[in-house]
Amino acid sequence: MKPQLLQISSYPEWDQIPLEAAYRLHRFWETPDLTQIGSQIRAIATTGGAGVANAVIEACPNLELIAIHGVGYDAVDLALCKSRGIMVSNTPGVLDGDCADLAVGMALALARHIPAADIHARSGAWEAASFPLQRRFFGARAGILGLGRIGGEIARRLAGFDMDIAYSARSAKSVPYRFIADPVALAARSDFLFVATLANAETRHIINAEVLRALGPKGALINISRAANIDEDALLDALESNAIGGAALDVFEGEPAINPRFKPLKNVILQPHQGSATEATRRAMGQLQRDNLAAHFAGKPLLTPVPL
Repeated sequence: MKPQLLQISSYPEWDQIPLEAAYRLHRFWETPDLTQIGSQIRAIATTGGAGVANAVIEACPNLELIAIHGVGYDAVDLALCKSRGIMVSNTPGVLDGDCADLAVGMALALARHIPAADIHARSGAWEAASFPLQRRFFGARAGILGLGRIGGEIARRLAGFDMDIAYSARSAKSVPYRFIADPVALAARSDFLFVATLANAETRHIINAEVLRALGPKGALINISRAANIDEDALLDALESNAIGGAALDVFEGEPAINPRFKPLKNVILQPHQGSATEATRRAMGQLQRDNLAAHFAGKPLLTPVPL
């Protein structure tokens, strides 16, 4: 008999078909009332953004595993899972390169105002005036907040631009970059500050008004992590007053409905949370999610367990 699995989020066909072949699926958006089926659910498949509400976890008394399609797990109550003996898996590693690529791409787009330059050439404005001079990217000072898998990939790419790299993390690592524990001090020495840390209670709003003041009117902020890591109101105030030089953002509070204050700003690059959004990576993420599910139901250790 196939294990019964609650599916929180929809997936592309290349993920959906093998899930349906291996499990008896219950789509949460079709049957949100779990009164009849909750006790039969042994696993939940979700995404990092969607997570799982506590009420859903509590409605599934025999739940064994929450398998996340994504690296983030801040939308799952790990303390509740631990108390109920529920394991959690995610899909790290396979998306690091794509996220790092986008982070560096956003930084370049911000430094050279590439979207505005495209409009300048496309609109015919170039015929009347040259595009204004922009700032140099290579050789600048880069700060990376969070030197995990994605942060490490960002650093490797920035090294190719001959950048002076420093980082903040829980502790110093065996890397050829300068360790600066304090995010404020890291911001103060950065021309480009990349946020690549996990989101949890400890890092919530780690980019606050004090960090933004330290970054200063020539500094740029690039967020490839989670929206919760940034005090969005403080960031908007800094952007509107030109207290920082600019920002490039792939994540937002309340996305996809982003704060309308962002939309008229010319010193910000906005992206629709597409850090891992290449077909190759999304296929790899789906495969790793299914591999974790298969390992669990075969009585084997999870490939990528989230530490509880």
